[in-house]
Amino acid sequence: MSTKTPATQMLEKAKVAFGTREYDYNPGHEGKALQAAEAIGADPARVLKTLMVEVDGKPCCTVLAASHTLSMKRVASAFGGKSAEMMDPVKAERLTGYHTGGISPFGQRKRCPTVFDAGVMEFDTVVINGGKRGMMVVLAPADAVAVTGGKALPLIAE
Repeated sequence: MSTKTPATQMLEKAKVAFGTREYDYNPGHEGKALQAAEAIGADPARVLKTLMVEVDGKPCCTVLAASHTLSMKRVASAFGGKSAEMMDPVKAERLTGYHTGGISPFGQRKRCPTVFDAGVMEFDTVVINGGKRGMMVVLAPADAVAVTGGKALPLIAE
């Protein structure tokens, strides 16, 4: 499997140190990020999922641990809005240029504001989708936030 994707190209261009991990993607698996964590033998708290949302109708990108659930109230607050909802998967694919199950916060077709859950910042490295189903990138969470121009704020439901 080739590891060249818009996501890895963005990381290379930004001179961010990262590694890749590949696994056999199962499209029928319910929790894609949890499947990835299990497949590569990683702690689900360190494997991050990328969820596209709309805040007051505007596209936004959220990144959080596979083992957690978004709080839409916190998402709206993090992006300075009043309400938030999950983005339709077809719209998310069109906006990002990636297929669901392979959406990365890096190298999206249309760049949008990105917020990482603050809890992921405690780790030395995290694992995030590399822009293709079955391929993940491993990097420092601070680098991930920096390269997206994002922020780290509380996003998860308590």
